Amino acid sequence: MSNGDRTMLLVDDDEALRTRLARALSDRGWDTRTAASADEARRAAKASPPTHAIVDLSMPGDSGLVLLRDLVAQVPGVQVVLLTGYGSIATAVEAMRLGAVNMIQKPADADMVLAAFARADAGPQEETPAAYEPPSLARAEWEHIQRVLTDCGGNVSLAARKLGMHRRTLQRKLRTDPPLQ
Repeated sequence: MSNGDRTMLLVDDDEALRTRLARALSDRGWDTRTAASADEARRAAKASPPTHAIVDLSMPGDSGLVLLRDLVAQVPGVQVVLLTGYGSIATAVEAMRLGAVNMIQKPADADMVLAAFARADAGPQEETPAAYEPPSLARAEWEHIQRVLTDCGGNVSLAARKLGMHRRTLQRKLRTDPPLQ
């Protein structure tokens, strides 16, 4: 693959992660450009369309899902991997519906990201996947609480208000282990 076929747009508001990951990808032969926001990423993609993109799900301004939709529309054929600090099945399904080729959890390194692209390139597995088991209501609730708590920067009182529950109830739920399913 020539370097022209290996252009990567890395979009993350975390400067340390963005710098470290960009350097590691460049060391592996990728022509890597970075952006700290969705608006910056759109401008970069317009100036020089990438073949691949790594997009953080949670950023100030437009979310990674909005940017994903825009990148797929703006750059036909771009492969996008979504990075997330907290993943849920609903978010993963929505990301795939919008055109992501994969979704991986943070913290991620260059090898994990490149493996995510490689799995997408490999196509569907020959094995028939097991039947989909939807998460239990308890698991879905736990994931939602974690997402809201993360969005609130760990502030339990603010998260409780946004969830419409008493702070003590939320604290009690946070002390329990996450449901397995």
